[in-house]
Amino acid sequence: MKKLLLFAAAAAVLASCAPKTAPELPMETFFRNSEKTGYQISPDGRYFSYMAPYESRRNIFVQPVDGKQAVRITSETERDLAGYFWAGDNRILYLKDTGGDENYQLYGVNIDGSDPKAYTAIPGVRTQIIDPLEEIDSLIIIGTNQRNPMIFDPYRLNLNTGEMTMLCENPGDIQGWQTDHNGRLRVAYAIVDGVNSQIRYRETEAEPFRPVLTTNFKESVSFAAFTPDNKQVYAVTNLGRDKVALVLMDPATCEEIEQLYVNDKYDLDNIWYSDAQKKLLGVSYTGHKGTARHFFDKATGEMFGRMEKHLRGYAIGIAGSNKAEDKYIVYAGGDRTMGTYYLYDVEADTMTKLADLAPWIEEEQMAEMIPINYTSRDGLEIEGYLTLPVGKTVHNAKNLPVVVNPHGGPWARDYWGFNPEAQFLANRGYAVLQMNFRGSTGFGRKFTEIAYGKWGQTMQDDITDGVNWLIGKGIADPAKIAIYGGSYGGYATLQGIVKDPDLYACAIDYVGVSNLFSFLETIPPYWKPMLDMMYEMVGNPEKDAEMLRENSPALNAERIKTPLLVVQGANDPRVNINESNQMVEALRSRGVHVDYMVKDNEGHGFHNEENRFDFYRAMEKFLAKYLKGVEPQGGIVPESDRR
Repeated sequence: MKKLLLFAAAAAVLASCAPKTAPELPMETFFRNSEKTGYQISPDGRYFSYMAPYESRRNIFVQPVDGKQAVRITSETERDLAGYFWAGDNRILYLKDTGGDENYQLYGVNIDGSDPKAYTAIPGVRTQIIDPLEEIDSLIIIGTNQRNPMIFDPYRLNLNTGEMTMLCENPGDIQGWQTDHNGRLRVAYAIVDGVNSQIRYRETEAEPFRPVLTTNFKESVSFAAFTPDNKQVYAVTNLGRDKVALVLMDPATCEEIEQLYVNDKYDLDNIWYSDAQKKLLGVSYTGHKGTARHFFDKATGEMFGRMEKHLRGYAIGIAGSNKAEDKYIVYAGGDRTMGTYYLYDVEADTMTKLADLAPWIEEEQMAEMIPINYTSRDGLEIEGYLTLPVGKTVHNAKNLPVVVNPHGGPWARDYWGFNPEAQFLANRGYAVLQMNFRGSTGFGRKFTEIAYGKWGQTMQDDITDGVNWLIGKGIADPAKIAIYGGSYGGYATLQGIVKDPDLYACAIDYVGVSNLFSFLETIPPYWKPMLDMMYEMVGNPEKDAEMLRENSPALNAERIKTPLLVVQGANDPRVNINESNQMVEALRSRGVHVDYMVKDNEGHGFHNEENRFDFYRAMEKFLAKYLKGVEPQGGIVPESDRR
C-alpha cells in the first residue's frame, strides 16, 4: 500500500507540472532547415560529416572527431542535396537533382573540398547506387538510365578517372541489381510479363544470369545480404506466409533452408549485418509505437541495451558506424523532439552529444502523438495516430477543429515519432488524425492486397470511418473538419470531398492525383516496365474504365462544394502538374473558387526552405479561414504563385 501511495503522489506531482497549454510558435519553428542533420562517420573513424544550411540550402560539412573546426565542402545554392555517403577515408560522394525532377546525378569531393568531380552530370539521366564498395576506395557500382530512360544498366565507376565500365546490359526487364560481399554482381531482380517478379542469379561474373524463381509481384523475395562465405543468403520474404520474415535461403534455387525470424503482427523491416564481424546481428520491424528489434547476437543486444541506458526515455536508432564498428552514430528521438545525434564509443561505453536537429524546439511545448485503433465498417482493425493540442487528452478534448491527414504512397505507412506538420497544426489548436488505411505497408500481404483496385473506394472508407470514430468520441467538432494530404494523400483529399462533400469544411491537396487515367499515362519512364503491375494495383484504363472514371475526382468535380487549396511542384515527375491543372480548371469552370499555388523550381513535394514557408503560411491562413472563421490578410496564396 505504501508503494501505491507513493506512486500516486508522484503521478500527481508530474500532472501538476505538465503544461496546460503551449504558446503559439512561429510557423518557421516547425519547418526551417535543421542546424545539423545526416551525421555520418568516416570509415577510419577520424571525421564526422553532416548536412547543414549554407545560404538556406543543405550542404555537406566535415569535422575532425577531436573537435576542430568544421569545413564546408559543397556550396549548393539552388537546391538541397539529396543525400551523400563516404567513399573511403578521404572522399565523399553526393547526389542532387534539378528543380525536383528526381534525375539524381552523382558528384564527388575530397574532405578538404578539393578535387570536385561531376561523375554522371547528364541532363535527364537518373543515377542509382548499387554498391559503394566500401573495401575499395577508388571504385563503386552505380546504375544509370542513360542508354534507355526506362531501364538502368550497371556500371563500375572509377572515382579517380571518372571512367564508367558497363558490367552487363539490361535486357529491358531488370529493375534492380545486387552484389556479394566481394562486390561481384550476382543477382538481378526483374519484372516479366508486367506482373511477375523474377530473381536471376549467377555464381560468377563470367556466367550469364539465369532465372531461379518467378512469382506474382504480390509475393516478395529479396536477398538482404549474402552469408559471410557468399554461398547462401539472408532473404526477407512473404512466400507461403502473410508477414515478411527472415529466412536462410539457397540463392541458386531460392529454396528456403530455415526460417530465422517472423513477427505475428508486423512485417520485418530491416536486418542488421556486421561487415566487421561478418555475421548477422539482428532484425527490426515497425510496431504501433516505433521500431522494435530482435537480436541474434547476445553481445550486440547487450551493447544496444547500454546505448538505451544512456538515453532513457527516447527511441534510439543506429545511423552508422566506422569500419571497425567500435564507434557508432546514434540517433535519439521521440514524438515531441526532432531528435539528437550522439557518438557512442563501444569500448569506453560513452555517449557524446553531437548536435540537436532542432535546438530551438522545447519538448514541453510539443504535443504527444497518441497511438489509436478503430474498426472499419467491414470489421478491419485500423491503426492510427492522434495528435492533440498541448493540454488536451483523449478524456478532456471535446469538439475540437480537426485536420485529417491520410498518408501518401499509398503503399507506405504512418509512423509514431516527431511529425512537424502534426505539431504545427496542434500548436494552432487543431487535432490531427492520421491512419494506416488498408493498403498501408508493414501489416502483411492480406492488408495490402485487399486495397488493390480500391483507390477511392474501401481505402477511402477507412479514412471516413476514422473521421466518424473521432466524431463519435466527441473529440471532433463535426462542423470543423478539414482533410489534407500529399501524393496519394492528396488524391484521398480530393476523393474525400467528392464522396463526402458534407463531411469536410475545407480541403488541401498537395501534389495529389486527380485523374486516374492521365496519372497512369504520365508516370516516369522508369516506371513503364511495371505498368501492368500498376494496372492491377490501381486499375486498367480499358478493363476498369468505369471504375477509374467514378473514382477520378477531376471527372466528378460537379460533386465538389468544399473550399479547396491546391499545391503543386511544376517539375513533379510522379504526379504531373496536369493533375492539379485539370482539377483546378474543372472547378473554376463551374465558378468554384480554388486557391492554387505552383512552385516552378519544385517537384514531388517542396524541398527549398522558402517554398515550404510559403506553403505552410498559406495552409495556416486557409485553415484559419474555414475552421476558425478568420479572414486572411493579403490573400491565402502569394500573388506570384497564383495560377
